[in-house]
Amino acid sequence: MTEAIYPQVRIVSARFLRPDTVEKLLNRLVRVGGILRMSLTGQNLPATVPYGPARGKPNPHPDRKVIRIGDQDVQLQVQVGNVILELEDESYIPAIEEAVDEVFADKDFSCTVQKGRFMKSRPTVSDYAKYGPDVDREVLGLVDPRKKGGPVIIQGNK
Repeated sequence: MTEAIYPQVRIVSARFLRPDTVEKLLNRLVRVGGILRMSLTGQNLPATVPYGPARGKPNPHPDRKVIRIGDQDVQLQVQVGNVILELEDESYIPAIEEAVDEVFADKDFSCTVQKGRFMKSRPTVSDYAKYGPDVDREVLGLVDPRKKGGPVIIQGNK
């Protein structure tokens, strides 16, 4: 049995994105459709200070907010710098590029859309150690092995 290889794109911003920009971009991308998996990458925003004299106290970072994607609320846990998308087929790429251009038209920094392979497609030794031999291939590359919780799943239109 051959495995399907889906096209992937990475939206790379010249700066970390503010929560309102992330919300606008993700809502625009969800309207385009054709997205199988999505990963937001960037600097971690812990809920509590992890080290130093304020260790264990709440981390009042202004970018740690709840955003609304479609009809679902999602807690931002990273300062978003990249958005990685796995698509059903390559026909969605021009619409995604158009959506990105639309969102970033009034911004004073650039954002590019790159095509390539950015997510894992096979389990690694770390995946085997964390999830066991029956790892769900849908979450590969989406979950940090050190993180206690799993991925946030946003239901699509299908």
